[in-house]
Amino acid sequence: MNELVIISGKGGTGKTSIVASFAALAGGQAVLADCDVDAADLHLLLWPDVIERHDFYSGKEPSIDRARCTGCGKCMEVCRFGAIVHADDKHRDEVRHLSSACRNCSFCLRSCPQRTNSDIQAMMEASAASATPVYAVDPLACEGCGVCAAFCPAEAIDLQPRLCGEWMVSQTRHGLMVHAKLGIAAENSGKLVSTVRHQARQQAEQADIDRVIIDGSPGTGCPVIASITGASRALIVTEPTLSGCHDLQRVAELTRHFDVPASVCVNKANLNPGISDEIASAARELGLGFAGTIRYDAAVTQAQLHNRAVVETASAGSAEDIRTLWNTLIEQR
Repeated sequence: MNELVIISGKGGTGKTSIVASFAALAGGQAVLADCDVDAADLHLLLWPDVIERHDFYSGKEPSIDRARCTGCGKCMEVCRFGAIVHADDKHRDEVRHLSSACRNCSFCLRSCPQRTNSDIQAMMEASAASATPVYAVDPLACEGCGVCAAFCPAEAIDLQPRLCGEWMVSQTRHGLMVHAKLGIAAENSGKLVSTVRHQARQQAEQADIDRVIIDGSPGTGCPVIASITGASRALIVTEPTLSGCHDLQRVAELTRHFDVPASVCVNKANLNPGISDEIASAARELGLGFAGTIRYDAAVTQAQLHNRAVVETASAGSAEDIRTLWNTLIEQR
């Protein structure tokens, strides 16, 4: 299985736009994987039709059984993250009628989805007026460490699998795509990336396709490590700025550490030809391949306005550069 992962040392270098063009150039002979699960946006260009949808569980989430809870407050005392909140019946009865947007979730002290100052103030006052302390867990503040369950004298706290997001298998105009959405404030994005890659490989094997194109996460953190580990080749997309050159060095160290062959592409290279040349030289000094450059082109923006990759709407300019880049990477396989 040939896995080409497109990454960058920072966001906004144009990696997703390049992936969309590669998808078009692959002509349906590649399965796509959007591994930028924290801010997935490949779907904005490919408009996938979801075929399968699966929940993603990771880590544990405490749940307080009110029948067993004695209201001693030990859980609130030992929680370092302030994730235990008061949530008694009187509080909920008073809060429920404060706003049509109230979901009766009992998390208004920290995580009210309404987030209107007047409502939050009223909710806080209602909470302070409660007489008998009963507790609930605020999922946005909870880190799932389990300390509350370990110290609860009544054993009233259970640890349950935490729903962190979902992953999907979809059909696009350029073939199958596996993508995901991480929940708000959810963690374990690296594990979700690994799930997306695994499912993309499975979809490719079932369809008898030997290529997976991966839109990796930006930066050098856990999602990036999960994106590149074991990949056949990485394409590092950078831009002609001093920060772009610095970020290239950091992500190049990452690919070298995990023994992933890598090539470099400079996007919008004609905006600063001098630094583009410096990046090309630096790439070779780092032992990286230099795959080419892509010029700045307003046609990219025009294509995006129509939810298309630039190679689908233009034949010259940046579209020509991307076709040359694709052919170069195919030869390096």
